[in-house]
Amino acid sequence: MGPAIRTLVVDDEPTSREGMRLLLATDPEVELVGECSSGRAAVAAIRECVPDLVFLDDEMLDLEGLRGVLRAFEVNAVDYILKPFTEERFRAALQRAKQRVHPWRPCYRDRLPVRSNGTITLLPVREIEWIDAEGDCVRVHVGKTSYVLRETMKVLEDELDGARFVRIHRSTIVNLDKVKELQRFFRGEYIVVLYNGATLKLSRGYRDHLEAHLGRAL
Repeated sequence: MGPAIRTLVVDDEPTSREGMRLLLATDPEVELVGECSSGRAAVAAIRECVPDLVFLDDEMLDLEGLRGVLRAFEVNAVDYILKPFTEERFRAALQRAKQRVHPWRPCYRDRLPVRSNGTITLLPVREIEWIDAEGDCVRVHVGKTSYVLRETMKVLEDELDGARFVRIHRSTIVNLDKVKELQRFFRGEYIVVLYNGATLKLSRGYRDHLEAHLGRAL
């Protein structure tokens, strides 16, 4: 079994959300990452959680920019369910959605083998703060420690989850979860400030790339 399908439920009726929540809880292939009762909350949740699958009340589509953000994420309806729905009908729709999601979902690395003092450690990628180029290798930064890997920036950019790890410079990839703020610099450049106090440069050439991941212009 592969990684769980990250699923978001969007419905303004509490009973409908509860019913879907209970049904989804019995499926080991599904991880419920959130429930939303308004278009505004759904927009924020989709941008933050980047779900694989969204159950959406179609009456909410035109609310608070929800249609626009779904179009931006290239989400397409694969089925519909009329209320009140039966468990059998819900599971049939869920199965169709799973068949649609599984073939297209990329497989990202969740650990990197790093060497230190003759020992190889499997480093969880969520702990990585940023990565920078170092000759023909890369240096991975975690807190006050860093590790050199015999990988290229391009390989890591392709193998790490692009929703979290973003190229901000030809020599730098940053974990967005570790970013505290962006500070204007000059000539369209920004300084990326991490929670640990480290500062990185966002070059003009990668500004559009970061804006696309953030879902807003800088």
